[in-house]
Amino acid sequence: MRKLRRLIFGISLDEATFERRRFPRCEERARLRLESIGATFLTGYLAALQADGPDDLVRRLESVELERRGFAYEGSAMALGLMDMLLPWRRDRWSSFTRGPARHHEYMMYVGLGWAMARMRRRVDGYMARLDPLLGPLALDGYGFHDCYFHWERVMRDHQVPARLKGYSRRAFDQGVGRASWFVNGADIDRVAATIAAFPRERQEDLWSGVGLACAYAGGVGEDALRALVVLSGAFRPALAQGVVFATAARQEAGTMATHTALACRIICQTTVEHATKIAETERTNLPYGGPEPAYEIWRSRIRSHFMLPVDGRSSIPTLTSMPGVYRNED
Repeated sequence: MRKLRRLIFGISLDEATFERRRFPRCEERARLRLESIGATFLTGYLAALQADGPDDLVRRLESVELERRGFAYEGSAMALGLMDMLLPWRRDRWSSFTRGPARHHEYMMYVGLGWAMARMRRRVDGYMARLDPLLGPLALDGYGFHDCYFHWERVMRDHQVPARLKGYSRRAFDQGVGRASWFVNGADIDRVAATIAAFPRERQEDLWSGVGLACAYAGGVGEDALRALVVLSGAFRPALAQGVVFATAARQEAGTMATHTALACRIICQTTVEHATKIAETERTNLPYGGPEPAYEIWRSRIRSHFMLPVDGRSSIPTLTSMPGVYRNED
């Protein structure tokens, strides 16, 4: 069965290269990093196809370098989702693994499921109804990343959105497009900003949220570039910061905190990973469900409110100098 699964679902590691994807040229160091992340995703994907049960899959995933382990879990989620959709006998591979061994990588498991949904090109309503009402939209983020990563000219240049996505699904999709634009543009912040500026303005907030997620979770740039990114985001800085908070909370929950994530917190959010995580956790409590606005969007909006400018124009973001004893990262 493992050989059969690999034969049916196998994907070559070459699919994660810039040459294969025809991404624009970029700085070599960034390219190598982003390609290695794609390879780690596919390593996790292939591990799920080859594993002899969940314990074996965990062993394979936990052998991945800590800083990149979340990408391996994300890839495994795609494979488990595809097998649920296409293979007989059982349909709970993804859900049982997410609720059990992968529970600390919950964010990435939902995003990876979105890759499977995108690959199958089916209507998403039925899948979304079965997912957690708060984290479910992360699957649509994964859907957007997949479509932009594999069809970047259509999504980034022509601004196409799958017709099967309606209502709020399109906004969650755009967060994934923003994340993917970081990869397609090779973490070149000027190209990222220009890409987003070409979209209709009503889509740009969600795109900047995705950029925040990508720069904090995947990394690829240093302090100067992050400072410039804050300036380039302009009025959408709260969305950029919200993405950084999401990335930080995901890494903190999984125990995979990275130096570049702490750096993004310090530069973009002007705070520590501990405080950013606390914001995500606090604003996740007492969310209303079943109303006209998804709980996921209320959660994002609450986080953005921490980074709004008050009427006097002065930043309301807590500064490191006002927080004695906090962690400083000078890398």
